[in-house]
Amino acid sequence: MADFETPTLKPYPVIPAIEIGSMAHSQPFVAKEDHQQKLGFPGELVDDWENVAVKKLGELVDKSRALRVFLDSCVKCGACTDKCHYYLGTSDPKNMPVARQDLLRSVYRRYYTLAGKYFPSLVGARDMDKSVLDEWYSYFHQCSQCRRCSVYCPYGIDTAEVSMAAREIMDTVGVGQKYCNEIIGKAQTIGNNLGLPEPALADTLEGLEEDIEEETGVVVRMPLDEEGADILLVTPSADFFAEPHVDGLIGYAKVFHQAGLSWTLSSYASEAANFGMFIGSYDNMQKLALRIREAALELGVKRIVFGECGHAWRVAYNFLNTLAGPFDFLDPDYPVPQHICEVTYDLLQRGALKMDPSANDDMVVTFHDSCNIARGSRMGDFEGGQLVIPRAVIKASCNHFVDMPADAIGEGTFCCGGGGGLLTDDLVELRVKGALPRMEALHEVTEHHGVTHLAAICAICKSQFSKILPYYGFEMDQVVSIHQLVSNAIQLDGQQAQ
Repeated sequence: MADFETPTLKPYPVIPAIEIGSMAHSQPFVAKEDHQQKLGFPGELVDDWENVAVKKLGELVDKSRALRVFLDSCVKCGACTDKCHYYLGTSDPKNMPVARQDLLRSVYRRYYTLAGKYFPSLVGARDMDKSVLDEWYSYFHQCSQCRRCSVYCPYGIDTAEVSMAAREIMDTVGVGQKYCNEIIGKAQTIGNNLGLPEPALADTLEGLEEDIEEETGVVVRMPLDEEGADILLVTPSADFFAEPHVDGLIGYAKVFHQAGLSWTLSSYASEAANFGMFIGSYDNMQKLALRIREAALELGVKRIVFGECGHAWRVAYNFLNTLAGPFDFLDPDYPVPQHICEVTYDLLQRGALKMDPSANDDMVVTFHDSCNIARGSRMGDFEGGQLVIPRAVIKASCNHFVDMPADAIGEGTFCCGGGGGLLTDDLVELRVKGALPRMEALHEVTEHHGVTHLAAICAICKSQFSKILPYYGFEMDQVVSIHQLVSNAIQLDGQQAQ
């Protein structure tokens, strides 16, 4: 049983009264020496770590003009104070974005501003010491880097960039987070976050092929390491084994099959997710991105398509060409990269897929806009495509769709509560409380519109909801993949009657 109290769902959003220090105890497990060293970081707190941290902070603000502007420009207007799902769910004032930023800003001011050097107490400047480091480790792991606060900030200050910087500094002095750093190490050495070797991956895909044939009577292949395929599919490794993720993978395969598209997965780059972004390490982001480039070259593909994963798509959309480009060896008629929803949407627009939305008539579906897609990337060739395209695919796949309240979707969407490298049981209290705003929006459409299922486009969101929904009185299997809905509705040539 949980040793904390699940927040009560309310009929309308309530800004909580502050409870100072209510989440000060919340910290993820610290990375072991091996986890750190694999990523090029020291294995334990280094000697003279205070000066090392201050020096690294200086390097980061010198390298990133944006980070320096974010640290210099806050006027404490309060526009962000009630925008963070973790503050709304925990009541801890240090989970207000402005207060969380100030944990780093106070050190920046002490060492890198004139006023902070000579009049520190007047400008809220603090020396870098162990108490500051402990606060950083706690509260910068209570930020999912969802960027909702930046939408409402009149100066556009991006707390995600501040959190990423703080985490990189902590890694640099030898205090990293176990969950993220262990995963990055697996992806860099084996090719995916789960540490699945090629034989296990091949066996899993073979089993899924058998499942599809048994269900439909149609042979739908899930190719692995096939040279000369047109498309390299790079998808989150959760798609290979977990519900509802695997149902989405089945949906991708059915779409490619029915459209006659040649495709393959790669055992070398079998992971779309890139946790390097969560820890602010561009070096580690690049190592993972380069695996995708190398796989594309080795297999001789013409296109790279990403599966359903929010931060994977943000890294791909924003950074893939910079970190691993140029991709001038791919077909210039297609953008690099593409999202699977873009592929399916295009096929639907061209009438290349036959759908029977009544196959999902047992569901009334709503949709969770994942943060890194809604606020950190785009889809298609028109503004807002990342909001329109997933909904269009859902509506083509089911007859009963209802959006959640307007202030809880789109650019203002609430985080699932488990993003940003926080999807670990070390932080289950934070994850449950941080999910409160999304659960309230889901509860509203459940009560007033009979919604039965929550569709999501992100592996982390789906895993988070599967864990968190029961805390709020929902069922864990109410979360579905978008391409799970596609899989149910798509009509394959030669498919046996159900």
